[in-house]
Amino acid sequence: MNIMAQYSLSQKLAILSDAAKYDASCASSGTNRRDSRGGKSLGSSEGSGICHAYAPDGRCISLLKILMTNFCIYDCSYCVNRVSSNVQRARFSVDEVVRLTIDFYRRNYIEGLFLSSGIIRSPDATMLDMVRIVEKLRHEENFRGYIHLKTIPDASPELVEKAGLLADRLSINVELPTDASVAKHAPEKKPAQIRKAMADVRARKDAARDRSHTGKRPPRFAPAGQSTQMIIGADGSSDATVLGQSTRLYSGYKLKRVYYSAFSPIRDSSAKLPLISPPLQREHRLYQADWLLRFYQFDLDEITSVTPDGNLDLDIDPKLAWALANRGLFPVDINVAPKEMLLRVPGFGVKLVGRMLQTRRQRTLRYEDIGRMGGSMKKAKAFVTAGGWSPGGLTDSADLRARFAPPPKQLSLF
Repeated sequence: MNIMAQYSLSQKLAILSDAAKYDASCASSGTNRRDSRGGKSLGSSEGSGICHAYAPDGRCISLLKILMTNFCIYDCSYCVNRVSSNVQRARFSVDEVVRLTIDFYRRNYIEGLFLSSGIIRSPDATMLDMVRIVEKLRHEENFRGYIHLKTIPDASPELVEKAGLLADRLSINVELPTDASVAKHAPEKKPAQIRKAMADVRARKDAARDRSHTGKRPPRFAPAGQSTQMIIGADGSSDATVLGQSTRLYSGYKLKRVYYSAFSPIRDSSAKLPLISPPLQREHRLYQADWLLRFYQFDLDEITSVTPDGNLDLDIDPKLAWALANRGLFPVDINVAPKEMLLRVPGFGVKLVGRMLQTRRQRTLRYEDIGRMGGSMKKAKAFVTAGGWSPGGLTDSADLRARFAPPPKQLSLF
């Protein structure tokens, strides 16, 4: 492979937007509202609704999501862009990223930028170029759109601080669920340094909320907070281990989100790492379990004790798996059950439960009311009673799980 090959800007975009698909991106909820009214600036950033990526086939997905470069001096075994990987390499200059962002915004393709990078020369050299990109966008182009910056934990604190003063959200990857896995699969990366960098971001963000003795607020710092990404399936960590680490990260660093990125050898056949379980389905179940821990008042042990190995059931969602394992608590009467129990009913979401609690103060809830409130009784009907509805023996029926799990498939013999 000729690493000195010269590519056009469009060729670089195709390579580096494709390489960025392994970086989990995020929505811009939580950032400050900004707009370009007055004609002195470009772009806007609403409080919510800006998400994800710009695809190389020309479809706009709101954020221009690219790597500055997929060259990397590290050799993490799970990363398709590691130094030993035989992939097509490219690199944007600082001015090229700025130009692309502004050009795509003016064409109404995007509302913001998601920028990550492989490590070139050194962490500081790479981080300096990324900061220069954001600095030019903000100060020279007056770009007011959303910017998510993947920061490098080994970079100097001064550079990370400067990044937080320019970007809406910072993210620092913890890489893998355990320190032992990082030592085995990414030995050049140090978990202690990653945690220190995340703690520094949290401390700086907390300090930005405090007014001075004169009442003046300090400059905003990463107003949309920080997030992290964890590679799933590259080691033997169970879902209980993964979610336990996520729980500690949320509480310890006030993260907005932990992103789970499914590893699959299919993406990178030279990685020679085992396929632990169907990667995308496992990723999906982890996101569901993460949501239950954060917003549905579930404990980690409740979710992960349903199966003997601490892994989530891939065939059914974790709330339903818990309910099936705890049928003695059901059915619940939706007219008298407390909020905590209603949140545990399969098929009931937070908004629906809020509407139910508000409505039942006025009158008795009936079966058909749930549909009018935007809910579905497909899952819930086996676990609740309501005006005009009782599940009878359905809750304890032997085939209840089979009603929700996908039907068995005949494996191919060839």
